Amino acid sequence: MTSEQDILSLIRLALSERGIISWRNNTGALKDKDGRLIRYGLCPGSSDIIGIMPDGRFLAIEVKKPGKNPTPEQLNFIEAVRRHGGIASVVHSPEDLAGLLG
Repeated sequence: MTSEQDILSLIRLALSERGIISWRNNTGALKDKDGRLIRYGLCPGSSDIIGIMPDGRFLAIEVKKPGKNPTPEQLNFIEAVRRHGGIASVVHSPEDLAGLLG
């Protein structure tokens, strides 16, 4: 079975082949050596891949293994990007990019 990380890597490669700049966005939190909670990533629910389309639009892609669903926070982030003119979606495979990007 293909891991979510494998799917993410294939999607990033496909984006690069289309001339789309993208970055991996890890989100989460951990405690430092003093016990303080340190958060990382854009925000809770932000997509796995963040990018810039050739026309300058913001791109957000949430990568999920087939059969897995995004969290409510992830769906909220996707909707916020769309409301502001960006391109955002949940993607399960590199083939899904054709429907998203045309």
